[in-house]
This record gives sequence, C-alpha cells and structure tokens, in this order.
Amino acid sequence: MDPATRDVVIEVSRGGFVKWGADGSVDFVSPVPCPFNYGSLPGLCGADGDPLDALVLGPTLRRGRTLSCAVVGRVRFVDDGVVDDKWICLPPGRDRLPSPAELAAIRAFFSFYAVVKAARHRIRGRRGPTALLGVDCPAPPPA
Repeated sequence: MDPATRDVVIEVSRGGFVKWGADGSVDFVSPVPCPFNYGSLPGLCGADGDPLDALVLGPTLRRGRTLSCAVVGRVRFVDDGVVDDKWICLPPGRDRLPSPAELAAIRAFFSFYAVVKAARHRIRGRRGPTALLGVDCPAPPPA
C-alpha cells in the first residue's frame, strides 16, 4: 500500500452528531451518530469552495485534532448538484485497507445522509440532486 499522506482536521468525533462549520457554527446535526471521525483536508478545496471532506477510520479522535493520515479511498457524493466527495483516510499506524464491514457502514451512513440532506435542501427551496454515487477503495489520492 502506497497511499498519499495528508493532514486531516477532525470536526466530528466518531459517535458524534454535530458537524461544525469552518466558522465555528453548527453546519449539520445528524439524526444518527457518525460511525467514523469526520473532518477536512486543510489547503485542498472542493467544488463547493470548502476544504475537502475526509473521514478517518479507527478509534474516536478528539474534535480539533490534526493528524497525518493515509488517503486510501473516496466516497463519491453530490450535494445539491455540486461534487462533494469525501476522502477515506487511515490514522497513523494502521496499514490495512478498510474492511468490508467498514465500507458497508460508510455506504449506509452516506446513503442515509443523502436522504436527510436532500430533504433539508427541498425545505430551503433548493432542487439540485443530492446522492451517494459510490465508494471507491482504493482510490487515487486528492490532488
């Protein structure tokens, strides 16, 4: 395994419900706990203008922590018509790819997340598609 290594800032600890925005405000409250640590890759922006999203597998990590992770996969996602991929990362010391059970949990979470986000967009009058398009693992690292 020769994945790219990127810094990840944790925004939601594994088991958390609240996603915080870059400005410190609440960005999203999930009705289900996040099955992984969720954060972003500082310095790399997505099509929505925000830092690229990342999820870090493994044990619960403190919100605000920055760690260097191996990027091994990608959740292909579109949010209100805008590409909003999420990068699958492994914490330092882990040298195995995500298990089938971990990949199934990622698919299940983002399938549900897409439904909730789409409903939220409709309530706000936005009609762009929001959907999970697939999970690629391994995948090429973000550029």
